[in-house]
Amino acid sequence: MKTNPLKDGALTENSTGIGTVTRKMLRERAVELAIINGRSAQHVSKSDWEQAKRELTGDSSTDPKEDILESVPESERWDPVHGSTGHKVPVASGEDEDDEGRSDNEKLVDEGMGEAELDQSRQATRDSRNG
Repeated sequence: MKTNPLKDGALTENSTGIGTVTRKMLRERAVELAIINGRSAQHVSKSDWEQAKRELTGDSSTDPKEDILESVPESERWDPVHGSTGHKVPVASGEDEDDEGRSDNEKLVDEGMGEAELDQSRQATRDSRNG
């Protein structure tokens, strides 16, 4: 036998149990939700009532729209052109790149590094002769 879910609420307010969830409590929370969603207290929707009931009773069932989204595989949740697999666009080489894909800047850096290494080895050789 299924018990009334309105009596199963396990919520507290200021560390005190709120007891049985009443219709008044549901109405107050539904009004709060309507206001949060930009509507007046007089324009409480059915979804506000359902959400208030879920929150106050601890009901784990979710919104039907969320259930539908959760049932779809994550890879397909946002598909702007359904069924399109797409394709890879080739990377265009820049005008300043050589056959290896190095830019002018990369070539200059490599050249500078080579010269620096050569200078260091020359200096080390001089230091070893003088020392």
